[in-house]
Amino acid sequence: MRELTRTAEVVDASADDDLIVWAAQGMKPGVRAWAAGDAVVVASPRASRRDRLAVHGGTAHATRLVRHALAEVGPAFRPFGDLHLVRELSDTMDELEFSGNFSWMVTTAPPPAPDVVQDAEWLTPDEEPDVTDLLKAANPDSYAVPGIPEVRRWAGIRDTTGELLAVAADAWSAPTVGLLAGVATAVQARGRGLGERICRFVTQALLAEHDRAALMVNDENDAAIGLYERLGYARRLVAAAADTRLA
Repeated sequence: MRELTRTAEVVDASADDDLIVWAAQGMKPGVRAWAAGDAVVVASPRASRRDRLAVHGGTAHATRLVRHALAEVGPAFRPFGDLHLVRELSDTMDELEFSGNFSWMVTTAPPPAPDVVQDAEWLTPDEEPDVTDLLKAANPDSYAVPGIPEVRRWAGIRDTTGELLAVAADAWSAPTVGLLAGVATAVQARGRGLGERICRFVTQALLAEHDRAALMVNDENDAAIGLYERLGYARRLVAAAADTRLA
């Protein structure tokens, strides 16, 4: 087992796995990572508002690494990785309990050209109160909200009267994996393709800067998954587990 201290080491150990590389967050202060055999774990504090322990590799080596990492960083970090691996870890380790599955989606190709003129734009900090109001009404469970340092910038679409109708954020992006988050469309404006337009705009920006764009979405949200697939995102089934010692 060895501790990884540089992004390049994480990239090499994980074969540039996008989920692992995103969790490494450029190995900013507070992030720690380890590798053993075919497995890698990255302890990433407050990554998309959760203390996440991203894990990749075979169950045998991953089990050893997860136990070591949790002893180092504490039980608040939640193992997070491919669905089958997290299920196996939860079955193997008495201290882990499977807590839920969702999807990680990623793309490296620009989305198809829009059918309408692009009307999304980056918002200024002075416009963030409008973002807050829209999220409260349209997506109150959003992890990305204005005022969090890791939420870098917001894009929006306004109507001709200036009302904000759709938003999405560039949030918790890593050097080579940008993250799309905080997507919301005003209730009265749904069904007009605004969500797709705002996500296309942010996706294009993330790809230009980071080469890969990713997002997380609930598996029950078929409409959102379909939207992201139309933009070129590929779906990866993932899950999280929780340390039972926190109960």
